[in-house]
Amino acid sequence: MKKPNYRALLPIGVFLVLYLGLGILFEYILKIPMGFYNIPIVVIFLVALLVACIQNPELKFDDKLAVMARGAGDKNIITMVLIFMVAGIFVGVVGRSSAESVAYFVLSFIPARFAVLVLFVVSAFVSLAMGTSVGTITLIVPIAVAVADSSGFGVPLCVGAVVGGAMFGDNLSFISDTTIAACNGQGCEMKDKFRENFRIALPAAVVTMIIILVRSMGTDVGEAVIGEYHLVQVIPYLVVLLGGIVGINVFIVLLAGIACGAVIMLATGATAATDMLANMGSGVSGMFETSMVAILVSAICALIEEYGGFAALLQLITGIFKGTKGGKLGMGLLVGAMDVATANNTVAIVMANPIAKEMAEKYDISPRKAASILDTFSCIFQGIIPYGAQMLVAVSVTAELGHVVSAFEIIPNLIYPLMLLVSVLVFIFADSNLRNIGNKS
Repeated sequence: MKKPNYRALLPIGVFLVLYLGLGILFEYILKIPMGFYNIPIVVIFLVALLVACIQNPELKFDDKLAVMARGAGDKNIITMVLIFMVAGIFVGVVGRSSAESVAYFVLSFIPARFAVLVLFVVSAFVSLAMGTSVGTITLIVPIAVAVADSSGFGVPLCVGAVVGGAMFGDNLSFISDTTIAACNGQGCEMKDKFRENFRIALPAAVVTMIIILVRSMGTDVGEAVIGEYHLVQVIPYLVVLLGGIVGINVFIVLLAGIACGAVIMLATGATAATDMLANMGSGVSGMFETSMVAILVSAICALIEEYGGFAALLQLITGIFKGTKGGKLGMGLLVGAMDVATANNTVAIVMANPIAKEMAEKYDISPRKAASILDTFSCIFQGIIPYGAQMLVAVSVTAELGHVVSAFEIIPNLIYPLMLLVSVLVFIFADSNLRNIGNKS
């Protein structure tokens, strides 16, 4: 460890002030739609990197470049970027039409009284298979509005169920960028992190479903929603999902999903052969910003560590949080604070990864538990902040369909993120028997 130097944390402060400040200005003062997501986050990180390079004049610029190259060239960073790209190709090949197929298929035989529960379960499955909560919300919210219009359930309740289910899947998916970032940053297998996370997420999901059922019972229900579905398009997602659970290498799983998806999409006529390569390119392009953020953050963090910034941050955290339980809670609050500041759970995890890894070593927290805590807390905060992409997209899509609903009407109906917070706190502060069970698994 380097000598603690709090001034070395200045680049993080510069990024947070610029990004959060401009986000508030765009979103709430200038009233620009999706204001936070109109800010070029890569440019803001470049400014932060410039600040990091200006600091510590005793170190030559060539030596700083070597430090940055060492950070950006880390095996975990390269692996992360490659997985991002292959996952982008997969999404580009299979498309997103299968999400609607899953929703309409389940709604076709489940009684309308359970429609809100169906929205939660379907959103959870779709997000788990697709690895994107925002994509899931974009696809399922129109169905949720249709359910609200035809069944009599409130729009905020239906949309809240979709957002909650989307965060469940995003937290657990093998091809989610948050999972990729957390696992590679902490150096653990995805299947191990999945099993660790599942013990936290499942109780929260079960309690959420019970609460949704109870709330649904007091509503006069109208007609069910009927739509067209093609279940064969779901097969590539199942290949990826089951392959990940079994523990097959993520690259092999994604390549199998791409091959399977290509055959199915071409055979069913869902995609023309001439369009498939373009779709692959679009999928990879969609991962550009996330990949660049990973590289830039790793370079910034390498300089901050070299200057003693992480030693200072670790000193501060260890002065507040004591013992393994305190370390887990401190790790969770660290990534939560990053998420509140950046409104992006992937960026929050990438930024928190280096210090979280040192915390894990100091507090004797296993890599799979550290990855699980980072992903879970970032999911909780991302799911409830009113300026996060998930909430902004949900509100925007709902408005396009003729229902003006504010984020603050949806937040009280976000049952799952709140239950997940309770579940992870129980997980952290569990008694010795539960800890022993976790260690044996």
